Amino acid sequence: MDGEVCSAVDSSPTATEKRKQRHQNQLQKERPYRGIRMRKWGKWVAEIREPNKRSRIWLGSYTTPLAAARAYDTAVFYLRGPTARLNFPELMFEEDQLHDMSAASIRKRATEVGARVDAIEISLHASSSNSNSNSNSSTHTSEKPDLNEYPSPESSDHD
Repeated sequence: MDGEVCSAVDSSPTATEKRKQRHQNQLQKERPYRGIRMRKWGKWVAEIREPNKRSRIWLGSYTTPLAAARAYDTAVFYLRGPTARLNFPELMFEEDQLHDMSAASIRKRATEVGARVDAIEISLHASSSNSNSNSNSSTHTSEKPDLNEYPSPESSDHD
């Protein structure tokens, strides 16, 4: 037995590893993007911790997770620069620099971006649902007449 090392390496995960994996999977389901979370009532919120401080910058509450993620990306880009880990790195432009780096100015810029994205997402969702309902209703019924309108002389029934 000289030089022989007997080790029982168990490849099956331990209970702690399983718990961590379950927790990570649950976070992936709940948080599709970095820096956001969902409230119990369905709103998505974003916030970020200030560097070297215990305080956080509140970035707002949004209807869509995409809007909250874009607000987070804006704030983290201004706080940590181009090396920051972003949700959408392709959407950030370095030439759009913020001159005042205070928490209030970062919050303001991030909430502007988030609100703009939220409005676009909501209007896209509303227009797509309206177009779907209009296409369905047009196949089933013809155009409804305006009951407050007087009949025109051309449409009289007597000829």
